[in-house]
Amino acid sequence: MPIVVNLDVMLARRKMRSRELAERIGITEQNVSLLKSGKVKGIRFDTLEAICRVLDCRPGDLLEYRPADEENR
Repeated sequence: MPIVVNLDVMLARRKMRSRELAERIGITEQNVSLLKSGKVKGIRFDTLEAICRVLDCRPGDLLEYRPADEENR
């Protein structure tokens, strides 16, 4: 998939664990794990907003577009 989720990078930069993020934004730790692994097909804007608020970042810090031809290199 050409959209890459960099949530693990932002969590590391903020020295925050998945469990803490899940508690602070009101979703399960399992859902944070799915987001981190990129195994989701979508994300609700209110969830994205909550993640950005807690991690003090922008959506572009979490989501990256990589064209399919770059993935195969």
